[in-house]
Amino acid sequence: MIEDKVRWNEKYKTLSLPSHVTPLIKKYFHTVHGTQALDIACGAGRNSNFLLENSLHVDAVDISDEALALVDAKAKKIEADLDIYTLEKNRYDVIINVNFLSRRLFGEIKEALVDGGIVMFQTFVHTNEEGFKMPSNEAYLLKTNELLQAFNGFEIIYYEEYIDENIRGEKVKIAALVARK
Repeated sequence: MIEDKVRWNEKYKTLSLPSHVTPLIKKYFHTVHGTQALDIACGAGRNSNFLLENSLHVDAVDISDEALALVDAKAKKIEADLDIYTLEKNRYDVIINVNFLSRRLFGEIKEALVDGGIVMFQTFVHTNEEGFKMPSNEAYLLKTNELLQAFNGFEIIYYEEYIDENIRGEKVKIAALVARK
């Protein structure tokens, strides 16, 4: 969608975004076997670049060409609208998805992983508690235990819902999952 691309391009031009690898990815990288990786909604490539530094071949997908310009040149950069993009089946040893939610992709992620492949997924959870910052669109918020249920049948290596701070220091609720197909 053109509006999404324009909005995200503007964010990547003006916002100060984190450059460090997501701690979940770093902590559980040892569970990954194989060389093919997919970073969904990769943004400026902080996680893609970490995977590249650890000898993986990375497909980095994002709607923003401004963001993709910041991803290491060794990655295969794919400019795509994830509302319609289709993941290649039985292709990846690891798929990461951080701070992005498209429920449509749950099934595609499962099919895109090879047997024994790892999914690392972390994003925001809806809460009714006071003082939390959440995306304004409810469609971008998980329900409690929704992520865990979405990967039912996978071997769960790690799952937690916890309180954290976003890059602006605001309180957020997060769900994080590492699971093997």
